[in-house]
Amino acid sequence: MADILMWPDTLTPLRPSFDPRPFSRGGRSLGGVKRTVRTDRGYWVGSYGGVLFRRATQFDQIRAWTQLRVSLAGTAGLVAVPVCSTRHWAKRPNFTDFSGNLTPHDDGTPFDDETLYSENIIGLLMHSAAAIGDTTVTLRIISAPTVTGIRFSYQHAMYETGRVIEEVTSTAFRVEIFPAIRAPIAAGEELDTDRPTCLCHLATDTEMDIEFPETGMPRPTVNFVEACDYWNDLALA
Repeated sequence: MADILMWPDTLTPLRPSFDPRPFSRGGRSLGGVKRTVRTDRGYWVGSYGGVLFRRATQFDQIRAWTQLRVSLAGTAGLVAVPVCSTRHWAKRPNFTDFSGNLTPHDDGTPFDDETLYSENIIGLLMHSAAAIGDTTVTLRIISAPTVTGIRFSYQHAMYETGRVIEEVTSTAFRVEIFPAIRAPIAAGEELDTDRPTCLCHLATDTEMDIEFPETGMPRPTVNFVEACDYWNDLALA
């Protein structure tokens, strides 16, 4: 089993972005008509822009950065990267706030130490089993305003939902997804929606080079590409 590292919570970006890269082929005919054919569902590319180093925590952050850089050893390593998706429409205050809804017991009381339960803002289950290569899935809503336009992950494989194709029940819907299913997902499995993760390689061997300016703190940018080779090897195992 490959060694999968987690991106440290202490290294948070100012400009996180993950975008789909559909894989299409085509060209112009002699008459000038261009036709494009989808040959594969595609993969993810991502960027952590402006990873923020703070003076108060710089030494812990530098150690976390260096430890991760050594362990990844360039593009060969595997890292699960958190992808902030719900803050844009579920009113997350910032990238690092993944605490979910805080709720008390049924009688309105907290725990003995005055803390509350933590619940996901969005709750989705896999309604029907999904197989490798599926480009549609049936999701069941536990707590969500919709099943469209939501990102979720399962065992670090990240997906994004498109339009509803069929209403199976009042709470279950068949939807398009990007990319194709990377690994089987059994019916009833809970999906990670509040803090999805994407299994990645560094885009280049030099992504984690870092320079400390004479004044101020560094704000490096790290680029990622989805580790499609991992999912392919897993499917062939």
